[in-house]
Amino acid sequence: MNVSAIRTRVFKEKEDLIAFITAHVPKLRDGAVLAVTSKIVALSEGRTIVPKNKKAKEKIIRAESEWAVESYPGWWLTIKDGTFVINAGVDDSNADGKMVLLPRNSYRSAEKIRTELRKIYRIKKLGVLITDSRVAPLRKGVFGMALGYAGFKGLRDYRGKPDIFGRALKVTQVGVADSLAAAAALMMGEGKEQQPLAVIKDARVEFCDKINKSELLVNPEEDIFRPLFIKSKLGERRKSH
Repeated sequence: MNVSAIRTRVFKEKEDLIAFITAHVPKLRDGAVLAVTSKIVALSEGRTIVPKNKKAKEKIIRAESEWAVESYPGWWLTIKDGTFVINAGVDDSNADGKMVLLPRNSYRSAEKIRTELRKIYRIKKLGVLITDSRVAPLRKGVFGMALGYAGFKGLRDYRGKPDIFGRALKVTQVGVADSLAAAAALMMGEGKEQQPLAVIKDARVEFCDKINKSELLVNPEEDIFRPLFIKSKLGERRKSH
């Protein structure tokens, strides 16, 4: 697999995202996956706010969340679109004084981008991946995750298949979309690299026209971390939404 980050000019709020992509990626071969940072997708949708004060920021975070618990002053553990993220993905880095929210619907955005680019590049197999950064408990450093994707299956299921000794695997599934997002985010960077796009070639993915948007999601009552959810009454809060 080869991942190439694309350096671009600064993306402007509400500008044409497709035109921006094709200007910086003039060619894309059949069977590629294009990673796009959620920030420029959100900017293209005008998903920005200028917070008046700290209290206003908190209000925005809570409004964007399905569930939220303050961990440290100004930092919230939240669930947004069924996924754990910090501060509901609301971010003020590389935002020129504004706060950038997450895209309205990352799966829909990915499918829209894919549909347009397939026509422009005249290719059949194309994956589009909307990426964001996240943190993991007890680990330093951010890494990429998939907010939405189109054109390929985001989960590879090994359940029922034998391991190298013939033992049937019972629970193993591989998060393909998140793995690709992590690789792309590593190459794109998190600071002033100015690389909001990445082209992934020769990835081990199964291309498809329709995806299951919930294939990566886990019900809190069935999650391996459910004791933490029970303690925080996460399951009850999510059911109320």
